[in-house]
Amino acid sequence: MNHESDLVTPVQTTRLLPRPYRPLFAHADFRRLLPALAASDLGDGMSVVAVAWLAIEIAPPGRSGMLLGAALAAYALPGAAGALLFGRWLRRLPAGRLLVADSRIRAVLLGCVPLAWAAGVLHPVLYVALLAGSSVLHAWGNAGRYSLLAQILPPEQRLAANALVSSTGSASIIVGPALAGFLAAVISPALLIGLDALSFAVLAAQAGRLRGATAGPDGKGATAATAAPVNADRSAAGLRLLRKQPELLGVLALTWFFNFLYGPAEVALPLHVTDDLHAGPGLLGLYWTLFGAGAVLGGLAAGALRRFPLWPVTLGIVAGWGLALVPFGLGAPAAVTLACFTLGGLIYGPFTALSYTLFQERTPAASLTTVLAARSAALLTAGPVGTALGGPLIALLGPRQVLAASGLATVALAVVGAAVRVRGLRRVRTPSRR
Repeated sequence: MNHESDLVTPVQTTRLLPRPYRPLFAHADFRRLLPALAASDLGDGMSVVAVAWLAIEIAPPGRSGMLLGAALAAYALPGAAGALLFGRWLRRLPAGRLLVADSRIRAVLLGCVPLAWAAGVLHPVLYVALLAGSSVLHAWGNAGRYSLLAQILPPEQRLAANALVSSTGSASIIVGPALAGFLAAVISPALLIGLDALSFAVLAAQAGRLRGATAGPDGKGATAATAAPVNADRSAAGLRLLRKQPELLGVLALTWFFNFLYGPAEVALPLHVTDDLHAGPGLLGLYWTLFGAGAVLGGLAAGALRRFPLWPVTLGIVAGWGLALVPFGLGAPAAVTLACFTLGGLIYGPFTALSYTLFQERTPAASLTTVLAARSAALLTAGPVGTALGGPLIALLGPRQVLAASGLATVALAVVGAAVRVRGLRRVRTPSRR
């Protein structure tokens, strides 16, 4: 068979790329897959605004906070449950088949949202159910995405491919909310969710066209394990190891509560825009766009922070993000809170990289994969549970107060973490007396 087309790369494309990325486009499969992955990332970026805004539009009077929290939790929590519950059946499936299955489910169920809206039958319960069903395999789809890249590319090109695909996800955080905020002023957010569904339909079609997409790495079928989002056996073993390392348990607890306290803020922000600022989806999109831009810049700055002690920097990030939310509760104007949210994204950006670095430095190499599996299993629930809690809190306190309370609780978390850290260091330095 002639594979000459796989080895020809348009000169116009490669000239615009840094040298390490140019060889990727010599692979026809990668050239087909990358635009579809980027489109699905952009669709998810738009859904950051669209899912929340549609929940506000269809909620019964006085229940917008409850529905908003339920909708955002439904868009994430079933994916966490699916990662933990379906490993026995799914981890042996080929990577391409997992990606296709997740994309088809998301395309069908998210596509039902605009259809139900157009038919006038989009009840809040139906909306939450469709969002929940669409996300049930999403963690496996993400695992299949990166496993598929490893299948279709040689080992020396995988790092560049991972970086390029991850960059499309980062860019979608900046572009998607801004685009959704602009479009939601013209069309219904239900139609924006329909565009997200269409992007996953394109991804399912493109992934299904790849050679060997539904076969294992040997080309004969599902004979090799796909990289699972969470390995249950490794998670259990990792938790046993963590019990013997109090410092790593502290990092894990800090990260869990940090993600948990972020959840109510994610729910409160759209209602702050509508109820407190009396503004539209364009402003909500601007908040998330500026946050995303700050987070990307902060993430790039993580390498420079490596020169400083990791624990103090990590605790400083937690406290800094919390302080960035406090002005919301003081009734600051939108211009001020937009600046604070941008600064919050900049502060938050390095957190994930630094948290992983702490685990890497404090864990023996032979146990690292096992411990990281336990970390992933524990953290999968933090954000969705916090998001689900956001609805009742908003009904009780109001969106502005929830944003401030989330910020103050996060600052308190940093203070508690610092106190525990200092106490632990004193115990190590002070010899025991008999």
